[in-house]
Amino acid sequence: MRPPIPTDEAERLRALRSFDILDSPQEPDFDDIAALASTACGAPVSLVTLVDADRQWAKAGVGAEFSDVSRDVSFCAHAILGRDLLVVPDARADARFAGNPHVVREPGVRFYAGAPLLTSEGYALGALCVVDAVPRRLSLGQLQALRALSRQITSQLELRRLVAGLFRSRAREQEVERLRNELSNLVRYQLVVPLSELRACVELLRDTPDCPPEIAHRLGVAAHAGATDLLRLLDDLVRIVGPPKDEPELHPRTVDLAAITEEAVRSVRPIGDAKDIPLRIDRPPGPVPVFADPARLGQALSHLLFNAVKFTPCGGQLRVEVDPSPSIRLRDLGPCDERPCLYEHLYEAAMMRPLGSPGPDIGLSVVKAILDASHATIAMSDEAGSGTAVHILFPGVELHSDP
Repeated sequence: MRPPIPTDEAERLRALRSFDILDSPQEPDFDDIAALASTACGAPVSLVTLVDADRQWAKAGVGAEFSDVSRDVSFCAHAILGRDLLVVPDARADARFAGNPHVVREPGVRFYAGAPLLTSEGYALGALCVVDAVPRRLSLGQLQALRALSRQITSQLELRRLVAGLFRSRAREQEVERLRNELSNLVRYQLVVPLSELRACVELLRDTPDCPPEIAHRLGVAAHAGATDLLRLLDDLVRIVGPPKDEPELHPRTVDLAAITEEAVRSVRPIGDAKDIPLRIDRPPGPVPVFADPARLGQALSHLLFNAVKFTPCGGQLRVEVDPSPSIRLRDLGPCDERPCLYEHLYEAAMMRPLGSPGPDIGLSVVKAILDASHATIAMSDEAGSGTAVHILFPGVELHSDP
């Protein structure tokens, strides 16, 4: 059965292409999520897919070769039709998939579970799916982990798009400042004399009943002397300071850091449970006000916590402490010599490498950029026997209740 086309298909495709991710190279950030999904669900195959107009393209995966799949036979093209998981316990017993060539052939797809990759605006870009060659079901914890991991993918995509937009806006502001300085210098050093000459000619013309040819000639020379460069600069300035492109923006306001952090912990907890890594949060009873974009700050904190879970071995512990200062302290409770050092990943990726440069953990440098935009300060420590601590300090503000 061919999958139906979503009612918002045109808007969905525009949203998909706004992330500029189709046909991009493999990245550890997404490969790691696919591997975690496979492990959490006990499935041999896991894919991060994006559903284009006529194909399904895999950004990441484990247990299967990467290749385009026609949308007509794509399981994930069915998954994007809903807001929650699509679970197919036995594809041969499901009328939608019984005749699918990926099901008919041996060993073939018998089990499929896909969590749609939903943006903040509600558009389904693709799916995070797990696949098996035998019929089966997932436990409640596995379903929750699959949902949580799919949210990490869309959060990462949205944060990357936002940070890229912020960088473009910053470059645009720098170009405007350059042109402003160039225009100022041109007026100051190159146009004063010709413009003064032009003014004198105009005044002379005003006081002369009949304009002699020599005065008209002087007037034309003076006007032409500075007009070309001035008009060029004005055109450039209008072009750059004109209506900006439709870039994603931050929308900061006074929000409760404790509530946002608690929600971030809640969103990542199913992934920690799947790795037997408990996440604890200690927070004050009252609100902790900060000035930030609540949606993007929540995504950034969620991704930071996700990376802490990812780099902590099974059986470890993570604790998040929210302080009224206002600040957040993330502690990885475990000796560094018994795990891949979280400090190394966070420090090298989030603190040292410029955004967009080659290497793993690009998502962490994106998190750093969002925290920078919130004027937060990050400090890190790593001590033998006591694990890694990440301390995020925010400027304090007064919390006002909404009317």
